[in-house]
Amino acid sequence: MLTKARFTSNHLYPTSDGKPMAETDRHCQLMFDLIEQLKRHFAGQTDTYVSGNLLLYYDPKDKRRHLSPDCMVIFGVPNQERINYLTWEEGKGPDVVFELTSSSTRHEDTRRKFERYRDVLRVREYFLFDPYEDYLEPSMQGYRLRAGQYVHIQPKDGRLPSQLLGLHQERDGSSLRLWNPATGDWVAKTAEREDAERQRADAESARADAAEAELARLRARLQPKANGNGAHP
Repeated sequence: MLTKARFTSNHLYPTSDGKPMAETDRHCQLMFDLIEQLKRHFAGQTDTYVSGNLLLYYDPKDKRRHLSPDCMVIFGVPNQERINYLTWEEGKGPDVVFELTSSSTRHEDTRRKFERYRDVLRVREYFLFDPYEDYLEPSMQGYRLRAGQYVHIQPKDGRLPSQLLGLHQERDGSSLRLWNPATGDWVAKTAEREDAERQRADAESARADAAEAELARLRARLQPKANGNGAHP
């Protein structure tokens, strides 16, 4: 929850720039999935903040200086609700940023944002994913900040590793999946988690039904003996 002092400061800055949330339904779904996966992965860490499509301001003297990352992860700040993100109030900017790019946002993602993330916000890892393979080749790319410059992150076993997140990214059709090398498994998406929970519930219900049926069968077997004992005192 926002503290009163923080809310008073944040509400002086707009919470929307009037631009669409995402280029297409696919981009929008990818953004939601990515944010949800990362929130799930860092759920136990109270000092890790995951968000996206949130206005991020980096100059207290100019409200026009802002960006809106599709997804960002920030370590060392409280995991709490925000209406926007003021870097000078928080004490730092994002550590990892994802942009779900397209040909219509090409200049923004590969020039303007690229330079702001590198030179102003000093984002340590920057990832680009082009779901429709409109222009980016390869369609999944990552950069790591070294000596003030972005250098390409090299793929590993077909996946793009993030040192900071401890996760690897992999293209799955037009989707982006996150692989956890520590567990050797995927970070589940919302639909997958709901499906797994439904399957567990169905399995538990089936086990309960089977146990009830077995109990009824045993009772039926014992009932004639009980009647017989009652008939011959």
